[in-house]
Amino acid sequence: MTLDVGILGYRFMGKAHSNALDRLPMFFPDAPETNRDVVVGRDEEALADAADQLGFDRTATDWRDVVDEVDVFYNLGPNHVHREPSIAALEAGTPVFCEKPLAPTLAGAEEMADAAESAGVTAGTAFNYRFVPAIQYAKNLIDDGELGEIHHFRGRYLQDWLVDPTAPWSWRNDEEMAGSGALGDLGAHTIDLAHFLLGDAAGDIDRLSGHLKTFVDERPVPGEGGGTLDGSGSDDAVETREVTVDDAYTAQVEFESGAIGTLEASRFANGHDNAHTVEIDGSKGSLKFDLERLNELQVKREGGRGFERVLVTDGDDPYMEHWWPPGHVIGWEHTFVHENYEFLLAVRDGTDYEPSFQDGLAAQQVLDAVERSDDRGEWVTVE
Repeated sequence: MTLDVGILGYRFMGKAHSNALDRLPMFFPDAPETNRDVVVGRDEEALADAADQLGFDRTATDWRDVVDEVDVFYNLGPNHVHREPSIAALEAGTPVFCEKPLAPTLAGAEEMADAAESAGVTAGTAFNYRFVPAIQYAKNLIDDGELGEIHHFRGRYLQDWLVDPTAPWSWRNDEEMAGSGALGDLGAHTIDLAHFLLGDAAGDIDRLSGHLKTFVDERPVPGEGGGTLDGSGSDDAVETREVTVDDAYTAQVEFESGAIGTLEASRFANGHDNAHTVEIDGSKGSLKFDLERLNELQVKREGGRGFERVLVTDGDDPYMEHWWPPGHVIGWEHTFVHENYEFLLAVRDGTDYEPSFQDGLAAQQVLDAVERSDDRGEWVTVE
């Protein structure tokens, strides 16, 4: 059986998932066969170029024309176009794989999760960091009780691509389109990892105190206004647009078990390109993970005097039997291969997939709680 795949969105995530689909038959021979049928977007010329580059048979400028024609629908567009196409595909009986965060708002995420439950077909949220082999290794350690009773979770996701106040405005700076800034874009990943890693050991995040911060209130709009930011080249004023989302967030959290944690994300952390770190402390041991060293896990075991470095590249480590000999590391793009493998197996077999839309909703509930806490200036319960 060959699955015809339709993808909405052809830039960053479109390339990442198309690359994954291309790698699957080479390294995961038991994966379902796929045909990259149609790529969807608004710009016909750019779409044609994307179809050639990413290996799609055809293009479409309206998702309504394709959601009931394909066997699998990937919604990789901006956050504000997650809800309507995904629900339409689910109602047509088409399995859906949607980028995170699930929607700009909690209400939208609830609608999507309800639609997935009613449709009875496979629906997944794209939290690719669950599929880092070192994260899977950490999950096994925690589930096996190697860390004991969990006391602390610390998660940070730091980037610096908006430090420059003249960096241009984009949809990611708009509340209507994005929902939130660093909170939803980066924090959603950390929140999902907290739920994934500690779900059985400490439960989900139960209550929190959150804070949001916007450092630059407006940004220049590319190609508008005629002027330049340094005042040269034109006497016209530079057109700017208001930034209506956060640039950074912090939160103190408590899990259902009573374990405590801190969460943080920023697009203003100078010198950090893509620094996603997780630390977990338990009564018997601890672990540390750094995305910029994604093949490694630092583990403190019971009776040990300090942390040991575990290189997660052996053939019996999660997913590594599909790749290279021990010590030959893999990269960020391989996480998409792993998640596509698991998702497409679930589609073929008609089974549930995790992270599901319900998992996406669980993360969205925490995002909403951070915003409510910041607005009220007090601790809130995650609803």
